[in-house]
Amino acid sequence: MSGSHTLPLVIGIDAGGTKTEAVLADGNGTVVARARRGGANLAAHGELAVEKTLHELIDEVLGEGHLRPDVICLGIAGVDRAEDNAIIQGIMRRIGARARILVTNDALIALVAGAGVGPGVVVIAGTGSIAYGRNDRAEAARAGGWGYILADEGSGFWIGRQALRAVVRAADGRGPATALTPLVLDFFGVTRPEQLVREVYRHYLKPSDIARCASLVQTARDAGDAMATHIASVAADELAASVRSVVRQLALDGAFPVVMAGGAFHAVPWLQDALRTRLSEDVPGGHVQLLTTDPAIGAVRLALAEAQGGASLPTYKTRDHLAL
Repeated sequence: MSGSHTLPLVIGIDAGGTKTEAVLADGNGTVVARARRGGANLAAHGELAVEKTLHELIDEVLGEGHLRPDVICLGIAGVDRAEDNAIIQGIMRRIGARARILVTNDALIALVAGAGVGPGVVVIAGTGSIAYGRNDRAEAARAGGWGYILADEGSGFWIGRQALRAVVRAADGRGPATALTPLVLDFFGVTRPEQLVREVYRHYLKPSDIARCASLVQTARDAGDAMATHIASVAADELAASVRSVVRQLALDGAFPVVMAGGAFHAVPWLQDALRTRLSEDVPGGHVQLLTTDPAIGAVRLALAEAQGGASLPTYKTRDHLAL
């Protein structure tokens, strides 16, 4: 059946820190099949785990019909680095993916999903965080995306970690009492802050596990807790600063979309209005909107463009960012 379809058949893959989704679509962009697995981030999960996840996803969306896609587009965090791009290309060869392979940053596919192929900015606050944009000269820029040790401010992991820190500081008397304490203890199924040490360190929690605590900040903030309010406010400040940086780097003006994507915007929905407020004065042309389409659909659109003559991928305005 591989040669029987006249329209191209493509797969778009969104590989994040928490979940990975693959979408099989026909030449009209109509979704034929979907599959979902856990995270597939090279830095967080390692090459072998990413290979296993991608292999399973592609096998599942193709099913038993012996379909052969023309193009597979993967949006994966960190692939701006040439060595990571090479690793992904190697993985795809090993799993026998007989298709043209297009590898790009996960932020680009989210931007395409939310705003099409024109100028715009996407700010992702998932397990990690990054702002990424492009202008009408096909130049790209980014701020953030340095990983959870170096940065990721405003991400689900960062918010969750700040919540945990607030609890242990309160337990020590180094910080104020906070409504986060009973919420965090209940989340981990313990009764005393001292027991968090075992839960966090001996169970070797991943960043995505810590990110699941982010929703507790919204709950405590809604209850009027000052510490949770502060954490959420700083998160919004940091995400807004990333967007401003990208807008400056690309000299964006006029009207353009600013797309909010990632689980932190759902775990802490207050961030959505907070970001709109923070950007309304100094990024007046930015129309801030929540991504309502799966990022994998952005990967499908790029794959279709590649199949129909070549996808136009923006290149970074300065080479410095590629040294990440």
